[in-house]
Amino acid sequence: MARVLAIDFGKKRTGIAVTDELQIIASGLTTVDTPNLLTFLKEYISKEKVELFLVGLPKQMNNTDSESEVLIAPFLEQLKKQIPNIPVKRIDERFTSKMAFQTMIAGGMKKKQRQNKALVDEISATIILQSYLYNQF
Repeated sequence: MARVLAIDFGKKRTGIAVTDELQIIASGLTTVDTPNLLTFLKEYISKEKVELFLVGLPKQMNNTDSESEVLIAPFLEQLKKQIPNIPVKRIDERFTSKMAFQTMIAGGMKKKQRQNKALVDEISATIILQSYLYNQF
């Protein structure tokens, strides 16, 4: 088996999470400056087998696309052009940032650590990935 890689796309930063090769455990990998995201992904897949990209699907409460979908669409086009052999699946990402923040509080992180937006993005990607894995079984 190969890994599944989750992407919590952001205007400035993008959180990345990945499964183990057996696709049992979701772990935060890193946060990447969004302009460097495609380069990072190409480099990562040159070292690790990835069978699926999960990309967060930001929705409003009324189920319409959120404003950030406008930024994600061009990225998805480039991703499919530059890495055509790995399929992309979209996953609802509503509330993942709030869940990430609550996870940080529950984990006992101090206020200064919780202000680290890059860590919030990485945890959000992990939550997206964990949600996908949970729904696979």
